[in-house]
Amino acid sequence: MTTAAATSTDAPATAGFGRHLLRLYLARFVFAVLWAGLLFVVAPAGGLVLTALLVIYPLFDAAAVGWQLRSPHREPGSPIAEQINVAVSVIVAIALGVSVTFSAAAALAVWGLWAIGSGLPQLIAAIRNRRSGGQVPQMLSGGISVLAGSAFFAQGLAGSEAIGGVGGYAILGGVFFLLSAIRLALLLRKSAA
Repeated sequence: MTTAAATSTDAPATAGFGRHLLRLYLARFVFAVLWAGLLFVVAPAGGLVLTALLVIYPLFDAAAVGWQLRSPHREPGSPIAEQINVAVSVIVAIALGVSVTFSAAAALAVWGLWAIGSGLPQLIAAIRNRRSGGQVPQMLSGGISVLAGSAFFAQGLAGSEAIGGVGGYAILGGVFFLLSAIRLALLLRKSAA
């Protein structure tokens, strides 16, 4: 949700990988908005639907990063940051499913740890993929994820049951994916001209 920035003259390193990322970013935006809308509705009642929503989000994240890793157009380089992101997301899905049975505060603390643990690899991957274009929002997203995760973790430890707040976090992450998609689409159009 941050170090090197793509400039307006950057062109995607490979058009195939750029188109792959464009589809991925649009899918992640749509998912985040729909998921957050559902969360806002069900969070006050809790129960199995809330548990399912909390588990689904990190599993979707893991699947999206895994899809990116399997791209035949993926840029060369170590996939370790993305592999860590996938592993952390799967572990967190399980931890969220367990923690929400104890309390919303426990789930909020787990969500915070996940936001930190997934934000760092996202930041690293975005910096590494910056030549593909559209990565500045992903760099910002990774950095913000670390900060927001720290706040969620602290709130959970303090006993806050305001789990609906993670919906706003998801929407913000979705907006960053949309911004990346727009930026990448512009770069792809420019490189095709």
